[in-house]
Amino acid sequence: MSNQFSTLKLSDAMLKNLDSLGYTAMTPIQEQSLPFTLEGRDLIAKAATGSGKTAAFGIALVNSLTTTRKGVQKLILCPTRELADQVAVELRKIARCVENVKIITLGGGVGFYPQQNSLKHGADIIVGTPGRILKHLDKKTLVLDKVATLVLDEADRMLDMGFSEEINTLLEHLPPQKQIMLFSATYPNNIRDLSTKLLKDPIDVSIETEAELQPKIAQRFYKSDEAQKTTALLSLLYAVEPSSCIVFTNYKSATVEIAKALQKDGFSASYLNGDMEQFERTEALILFQNGSNTVLVATDVAARGLDIKNLECIVNYDLPRDHEVYTHRIGRTGRAGEEGLALTLITPMDKVSELESYLDAEIAFDTLPKYKQKSITPSMVTFQIDGGRRQKVRAGDILGALCRDGGIAHADIGKLDVIQNSSFIAVKASAAQSVEKFLQRGRIKAKNWRHWRL
Repeated sequence: MSNQFSTLKLSDAMLKNLDSLGYTAMTPIQEQSLPFTLEGRDLIAKAATGSGKTAAFGIALVNSLTTTRKGVQKLILCPTRELADQVAVELRKIARCVENVKIITLGGGVGFYPQQNSLKHGADIIVGTPGRILKHLDKKTLVLDKVATLVLDEADRMLDMGFSEEINTLLEHLPPQKQIMLFSATYPNNIRDLSTKLLKDPIDVSIETEAELQPKIAQRFYKSDEAQKTTALLSLLYAVEPSSCIVFTNYKSATVEIAKALQKDGFSASYLNGDMEQFERTEALILFQNGSNTVLVATDVAARGLDIKNLECIVNYDLPRDHEVYTHRIGRTGRAGEEGLALTLITPMDKVSELESYLDAEIAFDTLPKYKQKSITPSMVTFQIDGGRRQKVRAGDILGALCRDGGIAHADIGKLDVIQNSSFIAVKASAAQSVEKFLQRGRIKAKNWRHWRL
């Protein structure tokens, strides 16, 4: 089977669009699934984040859209709002070749009524979390009786987060005849049960992306007593000095405790867990993704589906309970052919023999480096202003004002994130003072905005 998109039954407009997006050849998950999903077959796929799965189902969804059918045609369920947002962004790119396609994201943590107003104008594709979609169904602001395709993205994490009942309730609002695609990074028994219940004669695809990446990922293991784990973590981080690192823990409360310990020792660190308010999650992610915080402490559920590029290092502060999660964690570093680093702390309570059996290799322990505190300063600094999309502020407005009026070099400005009521501006640390002076006196869209240095 050829891995060229031109071998598929796609329109010339779609092929041209994929080429413009840099989709030169199909990834394994796309190559093994698209020929069948384009024909309307059900699919169950084991594929990790970063394997190209969004395009694997996105191309099939967009290809089968019809302009003669009114109502929501496609529904994608995601475990978190962040993943839903990322999926929607990618789908909009894929759908550029089709006129007037409307894609709406429905997730918690944001206002219900703005979503309701958007739905009044109709939608072709809905991407969202089960809880918020059910709320719209209960309020009768959303109707799904015309859905032709359902996608469950990161299905294992949705079940881990307790969405099983919500998914079953939501299915009652869908027509009986529909195509279903189920994507999961792991394949536990609850996923097998779900696929047996929902899918009809599905194509079964398993892509061992992590195994392909492992030769480029240096895996190191260190022994530590439970009481000394935080000191051990600090020792590793000071020795490696990563520009970006995710520290994985199994407990939501531990994310806060570990992050505070890192901050106390001088690290720019943030945390991420399922108990956080949406604005807290948004700020933590933005600061990490734009390089203003070097360490993100997170649980697996919170970190699943995050689009974090150039992740230099991950640390398993806790050994995951599910060994498949171990390979998923380490597969987040060393992406796109780059080298990665995965560090794991092992305590006497951890079942090393089970991990060795899963990896089919004997674990060799490295010597834990001595604790040696250093000054580690992030390369970027972030400013927040109190103007966002609702105030008609665009990234281009901010960039133009900083460069044109503030005299800030374009190369000194990093990621610009514009959200509903505020914007985040990442700049090189060397330019932070100049940017702050401009924000104190300068104007963006003819207005001087309140601002904070985060």
